[in-house]
Order: sequence, then C-alpha cells, then structure tokens
Amino acid sequence: MATSVQSVGLAALGGMLWSGYTDSVKASPLVLRPPGALKEEDFLAACIKCGLCAEACVNRDTNVDKETGKQRAGTLQMAKGGDPLLIGTPFFIPTEVPCYMCEDIPCVPVCPSGALDMPSLLNEKEELDINKASMGLAVVHKESCIAFWGIQCDACYRACPLLDVAITLEYQKNDRTGKHAYLLPVVQDDACTGCGLCEQACVTEEPAIFVLPNDVAKGKAGDHYVKGWDTKDQERVKDAKGQETTTDLSKKDAGDYLNMEVEY
Repeated sequence: MATSVQSVGLAALGGMLWSGYTDSVKASPLVLRPPGALKEEDFLAACIKCGLCAEACVNRDTNVDKETGKQRAGTLQMAKGGDPLLIGTPFFIPTEVPCYMCEDIPCVPVCPSGALDMPSLLNEKEELDINKASMGLAVVHKESCIAFWGIQCDACYRACPLLDVAITLEYQKNDRTGKHAYLLPVVQDDACTGCGLCEQACVTEEPAIFVLPNDVAKGKAGDHYVKGWDTKDQERVKDAKGQETTTDLSKKDAGDYLNMEVEY
C-alpha cells in the first residue's frame, strides 16, 4: 500500500511539473513555426511531435551544399530540453537557417495531424503555393538600419525571394546633405511570408530587420474602424448600428472648444 501511495504521489508530482512546464513554454510568444502552422494554441494541441516535418525539410533534394555536395542543416529544428518552447515541436531560427521557400513545401504534406494546414497554402489552382505562407512578419528597426542613416544598403531587399513585392525600397530625399537620397526598405504586410531570408542577410552586427510571429508583430485596429474607401470593408459593417456617447467635452460647441486653452 505504501508503494502504491508513493507511486501515485510521484505520478501526481510529475503531472504537476509537466503542467507547469507546458504552461511556461506556451507563454513564449517569440517562436516561428513551419509554413501552414495553425495558430499557436491550436498548433500545440494538434502537433503530435513526430518530427516528420523536420525530417522532410533536411532531406529535401535542394538541401545540398553546392560547394561540398553534402547535406546542409535543415531549417526546422525539434525543440529539446532547455529550449523556451514545448519539447518535440518544430520551429526555426532565421539567423541560423531561414526558410528557403521550397516550391513543393515538403514539410507540410507529411504532417499526419493537420497541425500544418495544407489547405491554407493552396492557390486558386488548388496547388501548393509557398507564397501563401504566413510564418511571421519582418520588422525593420529604423534606428539600427544603416539605410536609414543614408548608407546605401539593399541586402534585405535583394535577399527577399519576393523581390520588390514583400520588401520594397522607398525613395526619400536626404535633407541633411541636400544631394543624396535614402533608399529605405519597407515590408509589405500582405506579401511577407516570414521566411527570414532578409534577417539572415542583414549586414549589421545584430539584424536590423527581423521576423516576429504575426501576433507579436501586428497590431489590431478593432472592428469598429472602417476603411471608407474600401467597398469590401464597408460591406463588413453594413448591419452595424451607430452608438452615440456623450462626454463633458462633447457637450460644448465646436467654437468653444477651439477657443479654449489646452486642458491637461
């Protein structure tokens, strides 16, 4: 009986420790998943940690070093003890090995659980299209990007597989010198797949452009804002009802507001 009680106690303690661990790693927001991955909570529930996606990634025909003829490290890694995410789940780090945007996306069809959602990567012809992927969003840190200093650099722009689509160069006059121009990298949210090739190519000591998960990189305007010039967006709120709120400020006339001193 004592042995049974000890066994139950140890099992309960192990369950509590594992539960605490899974809760802590689930709270790690800065993880990039493979193409087609479900939203993080759904992905963790669906992924069976089989490693087939990482195996398909490293064994793909294109994953060969052209100089040595040997197999390169795969993009996808399987989380292990000590990593800040759930053990056995696939992820990638762009500065180490980015996603090379394989046309056949070998990591997705082999997923047996649906954690990597193949239908989300199909185009109008029902063909796999890596450009449909949304692994994250590249973000430019202007203060450390040397293009914003006026130094000519288009490393991220040239590395992007969707050249002049996912990253474009915006021309601005350099008022400091009066005779030079800035060519500034601008990431297009609707085209960026989050592959990380730009992050790996960045020439600064620490990348001035880096990929963050969509939930971290993107804000949300809220459903109550409408793009007045977008017919489709107006259709979204066609049945919405107006709601008027009254504050002390709104009770005043516009003229009173304009003539009053600034209030803090």
